[in-house]
Parts: sequence; C-alpha cells; structure tokens
Amino acid sequence: MFTGCSARRGILLLLFGMCFLTGVAQDADSLRFVKAVWQKERLGAGVQLYTRQFTDKELFASNQFIAYAVVKNRGGRKRFHIAAEKKRLKPVSVFAKERNAIVAVNGNFFNTKDGGSVDYVKTEGQVVSKNLVGAHGTLSAHQQSAVAIQKGKLSIVTGNHKPDWPEDIAAASVLANGPLLTLDAVDKVMDPSAFSQNRHPRTAVGVTKKGKVILLVADGRNANAAGLSLNELQKIMRWLNCSSAINFDGGGSSTLWTRKRGVVNHPTDNKKWDYEGERAVANILYYSK
Repeated sequence: MFTGCSARRGILLLLFGMCFLTGVAQDADSLRFVKAVWQKERLGAGVQLYTRQFTDKELFASNQFIAYAVVKNRGGRKRFHIAAEKKRLKPVSVFAKERNAIVAVNGNFFNTKDGGSVDYVKTEGQVVSKNLVGAHGTLSAHQQSAVAIQKGKLSIVTGNHKPDWPEDIAAASVLANGPLLTLDAVDKVMDPSAFSQNRHPRTAVGVTKKGKVILLVADGRNANAAGLSLNELQKIMRWLNCSSAINFDGGGSSTLWTRKRGVVNHPTDNKKWDYEGERAVANILYYSK
C-alpha cells in the first residue's frame, strides 16, 4: 500500500512538473514577444507598421517573421474596405494599388483553379459570392464567422451553421472567414485537424481592447520562419491585446502590403525568401480613404 501511494505521488509530481515547465515555456514566449524590439514605421495618420525577425528559435522554439499593422478604427475619412473580383484572381498588391490603399491583407478562401471566393463576400451592399457548401449543406470553419464593415468601421462577428447567415449582418461590407480565434476576450477551442495544428503562413485580423485593428501576417515554410499553428496565432493575437480575432486564408496567400513599402512579408509561392512570391487571390481587406 505504501508503494502504491508513493507511485501515485510520483506520477502526480511528474504531471505537475510537466505542467509547470509548459507554463514556464508559454510565459517565456509571451515575454519574448512583448519585450521584443520591433522595427516600427509610420504609414500615415493612424497607421503604424511593426516587423520582427525572431532568430535562434526564440519564439515557440522556432524562427519566425511576423509583420503587423495597427490601424485606428474610427470610420471617418479613412476607413476599411473590401475589394473583390467575382472570378478573376489578382495579387494583393494589384488589388491594393487599384484602390489606392494605405495597407492591405489577403482576404478569404477561394477557388485556385476557377477563381472566385468559396466564402461569402459583400462589398458596399453588393453580394459578390455566397458560401459554397458541401453535399450535406455543412459550412466549413472558415465560413462561420466574418469581418463586417459599416460606415468604414470594422468589427468581428460570429455566425451559425446556416449557409446564408451573413445576410442577416447589418453591414455594407462583409467578408466571411475563420476559424474564429477569440471573441469578446474568450478564446475559442481550435479543432485537432492538421490545418489547425500544423504550422503554416497565417493571416489574421484582430480588434484590440481599445478598438484598434491589427492586420497581421506570419511567414512560414522557410528556415527563417516556421509558420504558426492556429493555437500559436491565437496566443499572438491575445499578446497584442486583441479582444476579438479571426483567422484569414493563409499559406501561399498570406500577404501584407503597404503603399509606402509594397509587400513587407515573404509570400511563399515562388519558394524564395523575398517579396516577389505573391499568390493571386480573390479579394482583400484594405484601409484607405
């Protein structure tokens, strides 16, 4: 009996030690991220760009390159917009230059062969595409939440399992996306799929507690940047004080563009560590007049 108690005590101590070490590692990652020296650049009134190369496997035990813009979300003369094509695919930079954007990121998921989004898109009251559902009428995780823009101000909203749920959003522009990472300061549980758990380039949008918008891209698929799982992306958006955050299309689509510098991350379609590997996409989220 004494031996059994000792064994159980040993197991409990081992589990406690593992949890403690995991907690320490997570705290170390958050401290490294928050206290990191970021390269900062003003893109215009109310818009700041931050970039950081994490080397020597210092973030999540990996190398990472992360770029994000912080944008005031007032809905005044400068505001958020969605630019979309019904079928044609274009790089983020082309979309953004056509709209004289200040800053832009790639939008939602799309048909790489035939063009056009597979998720709901509405721009200035005009529906460009609807949720493309499977044989059983079920929605994908990237169709169950959205960014909504009303009078130029952006918000993050959650939906339901009905394919036409975005029609009920009282906003001029809507971009279905997902999965939802955090809503009203409550983190969502990420599913155990390879899409969620494996590291990839990621694009995310968040709204901070003070109401600012974060447009973030994390590079991946390169020795300089491993990419992020959705859980890691969720943590980063919380470390940036986002009370709500949503995942966008990622992988080779992930692109952050600014009028001042052009593409600021390293898109992967050309499999090189440069700024030239943009993938043509169906739509973008951008900020401008």
